[in-house]
Amino acid sequence: MSARDRFAAYRRSLPRPPRLTRETVRARGLDFAVFRTPPVAGATPLLCINGGLLFDHKLLWPALSPLAANRQLVLYDQRGRGASQPPPGVRAARIEHDAGDVGALREALRLEQWDLLGHSWGGGIAMLGAALDPSGTGRLVLVDAVGTRSENWLDDLHDQALLRLDDPQRALLHAANEAIAAALPSGTDPDDPARLSAYAAALYPAWFADRELATLFTPPRSSSRTGAAVSARLRREGYDWRDRVRGLPVPTLVIHGESDLVPVAVARETVALLGDARLALLPGAGHLPFWETPEPFFSLVEQFLAPPPSSRSSP
Repeated sequence: MSARDRFAAYRRSLPRPPRLTRETVRARGLDFAVFRTPPVAGATPLLCINGGLLFDHKLLWPALSPLAANRQLVLYDQRGRGASQPPPGVRAARIEHDAGDVGALREALRLEQWDLLGHSWGGGIAMLGAALDPSGTGRLVLVDAVGTRSENWLDDLHDQALLRLDDPQRALLHAANEAIAAALPSGTDPDDPARLSAYAAALYPAWFADRELATLFTPPRSSSRTGAAVSARLRREGYDWRDRVRGLPVPTLVIHGESDLVPVAVARETVALLGDARLALLPGAGHLPFWETPEPFFSLVEQFLAPPPSSRSSP
């Protein structure tokens, strides 16, 4: 059975995803669009933080809907993305501002504690957010997360992606990259969300381990100037978060596809740096294991987030 057929069979086996309720939550002077599945008595809520930097919560919904059977899922649009209010001075936006929103949203929602799951760049936000709010974070799940420093993966990402694409795809990615590069010396807007969104779309097939499965998915277009500013800054300046997250006192599961564009060595370095963390590698998966290898992925997350036997209520 092909990866595409396995994916289709798995999704058909699932019940209909629960309905998300939407609310506006005020935190750090901004209005955030927050989405929740129904509460589950006695279970710690799970905040799911999407990656992409340009995009909103729909990158993880309904992808993560199987997790809603055993806990309430909380999703949100990051500042200036989706339906959330952009900050003043958009060009000054940084991923560290996104990280600060995590604990502020927990407090605004009047939750004593929640677990965090971050995917890709959302994993970076989750790590930084947990470091800022360790007492409010029960457990942390990092799914094919970016590394704790840019130099060991981001500089080579484009060239590695080109090796995975066919000729037409390589031409699209090359053209999208040239459009971004041309904006720098020309004086046009280097943080133009249309250019960065086009690049993300051209790069997207390279994130998958299976080329046929990749044809089922395309990322949405984005017009977020906040997300574009954050993305452009990280790529232009790089980053190093090692001192911020070293020895993070939060139990952490690092899930990583063996065929991800972000090298497995990056995940190993994250595990070693965090301290209370363990690594789970998924064969046959690239950057999106909830689509590519859903059964082992959801099993790992469920086992890690399950409360210890002593805390479960008696039947």
